Amino acid sequence: MNRNLGEFEIIKTYFSALALSAKGAFNLTDDAAVIAIPAGKCIVVTTDTIVQGTHFLSEDSPNNIAAKLLRESLSDLAAMGSIPAYYNLSIAVNSNTKSDWFEAFALGLLADQKKYNITLIGGDTVATSGPITLTITALGLVDKGKTIRRSGAKFDDDIWVSGSIGDAALGLKVATGKLNQISEANKNYLRSRYFKPNPRTLLGPKLVGHVNSAIDISDGLIADLNHICETSNLGAKVQITDIPLSNAAKDVLSIKPDYIDLILGGGDDFELLFTADKSFQKVKQKLTRALDLNLTKIGSIISGDSIQIFDQYGEIYPLPTFGYAHF
Repeated sequence: MNRNLGEFEIIKTYFSALALSAKGAFNLTDDAAVIAIPAGKCIVVTTDTIVQGTHFLSEDSPNNIAAKLLRESLSDLAAMGSIPAYYNLSIAVNSNTKSDWFEAFALGLLADQKKYNITLIGGDTVATSGPITLTITALGLVDKGKTIRRSGAKFDDDIWVSGSIGDAALGLKVATGKLNQISEANKNYLRSRYFKPNPRTLLGPKLVGHVNSAIDISDGLIADLNHICETSNLGAKVQITDIPLSNAAKDVLSIKPDYIDLILGGGDDFELLFTADKSFQKVKQKLTRALDLNLTKIGSIISGDSIQIFDQYGEIYPLPTFGYAHF
């Protein structure tokens, strides 16, 4: 039956089961949760909000919305080297939101809780006359003094990225019907990278002690590299031909070569971008084998305060418009 529900019925029916494994969540029957911090650990806290019509489409499936919401926060935790532990969920929904939507949304969260070993511990559910607005506050654990920061880049560090870059921005083009010239297989791949990114929750903690700075690629490759450069008071140079691309992205570029700017400037990949000294090469080989994940060097940290991009001819490539801007 697809019907409207009250606040406490929503919590009891769809979300209380997501908190069963956290004793301090009290099955979501209290106003707050009580969480013990293991000895020698610090809590890393991150908050992400997504709004219907801005960060997800009104026709997107609730399952995909849940996955993207939670995985964005998991990516933030990974970038700081922490292991996912708990999250709070706040939902503002309108009167058009029916029980079927909540059921699919909760099932999406449940699947990712199992996949990423994280548990719901609380939150809030309210009504709104505006678009659906969803907020997650995620908590991770890291050894004291071991958090990876954006601001730790050092002169002559190598710049690395995980996975492939640009797929999510291209996936949004596919999802909105603006990229129809490629095969269905490549369309499906790019859609999946947009709707269900892969936060590098296993990689992040393994980078602790081996890298000097890190950030997840949410705003776009160049925009997020700029965040590292600004906070570290350094510059960077990047080689376009070294940026790792999926076969689907390569197919797109063979048809629309100007989409390289979208790959450089688009966001939502949720790969990790990090800097490390030359000794990381040895660690990289072990991580690649252990995680079955490509790690690619794309440039280096330089003095100054600018980012330089070089094309296949060694010429400076114009900086694309920096990635997603929240305002």
